Amino acid sequence: MSQPLVEGRDYYLENGLYVFTASYLEQRGFCCEANCRHCPYHGGRFTRAEIPPSDQKSTKNTPPSN
Repeated sequence: MSQPLVEGRDYYLENGLYVFTASYLEQRGFCCEANCRHCPYHGGRFTRAEIPPSDQKSTKNTPPSN
């Protein structure tokens, strides 16, 4: 997912916070265990332990980069 994020498609702003859409989270391909509102994995198929350390990034309250 090296393309820039698009507001309305990949995320929306709510009270100044970024909320990722289920579509974006599913395309990302894993659960980050940050309790995302629209998580399609629901703590299920993937966990942070399955993500290579080089790809583990904190996603809590981090705005998307363009």
